[in-house]
Amino acid sequence: MQGLTKRYGGPRSRDKVALQDLTLDVPAGEIFGFLGPNGAGKTTTIKLLLGLIAPTAGTGTVLGCPLGSVEARRRLGFLPESPYFYEYLRGPELLAYYGRLCGLGRAESRRRAEALLRQVGLWESRHLHVRKYSRGMLQRLGLAQALINDPDLVILDEPAGGLDPIGRREMRDALLQLRDQGKTVFLSSHILAEVETVCDRVAILHRGRLVATGRIGELLGGTHEMELTVRGSDGALAGHLGRLPGVAIRHGTDATVVVLPAQHLVYQAIDAVREAGGEIVSVLPKRERLEDLFVRLVGTPGGTPS
Repeated sequence: MQGLTKRYGGPRSRDKVALQDLTLDVPAGEIFGFLGPNGAGKTTTIKLLLGLIAPTAGTGTVLGCPLGSVEARRRLGFLPESPYFYEYLRGPELLAYYGRLCGLGRAESRRRAEALLRQVGLWESRHLHVRKYSRGMLQRLGLAQALINDPDLVILDEPAGGLDPIGRREMRDALLQLRDQGKTVFLSSHILAEVETVCDRVAILHRGRLVATGRIGELLGGTHEMELTVRGSDGALAGHLGRLPGVAIRHGTDATVVVLPAQHLVYQAIDAVREAGGEIVSVLPKRERLEDLFVRLVGTPGGTPS
């Protein structure tokens, strides 16, 4: 399967450029996070991928097929941010209906519907009409309908919206399972902690322009700083650790976090904690979080990069 590549100038609405010189290359078999603040152009990009609108300039392909082509649409699945379904059908009936729309036979549609409802945790609710579904259940049903045609590419817009912590974990597991099956997942989300957990690569869009793209590990990088989490007497710890050059100490309710400016100070810090009678909980390299990178690139809510 080929990746997803597109390059275009940008559709205009009232002389406003929605996207400017955007180039994306999404390798097959990966989970790709597409990020940006509200109004950055994410929805416009998704509409272009789905063939709902056409670019004013440039070209692009989805799964090796031209944008908007029937062949491309046959091989992708889509979950919108707020899915809406006919309320007077039950889950299996609704999914079987979508299966038939995708060209599946009657028996295959029913088989796929049952398998997907089990996969998203809705099989026990199969007797309920959709109008009785909660927001989280509708989101899971939306994921199932996006997979009914066994697509190669799955485009998801805020798939964890409305889900409780258990539901988010189940959604995360479902995405990882799709990747393990060799499918490509294009994920747009504002829940950056989830994106950092599941995505192989990310792209960050700001005011219609791509400001960063790459593997998460490469974008976040690393520093020479180390972070120790310790427990013990705050006063004793501060006294012993304060002798180390450039150390920063943050006292929390349950533990103290010690930031060291260089890795070679780790052993000295460990010795200092032991001398103070403290307990070492963890020793980890300090790195930027995806949320920190996002804020640094797109700026404050007012839109000014920091």
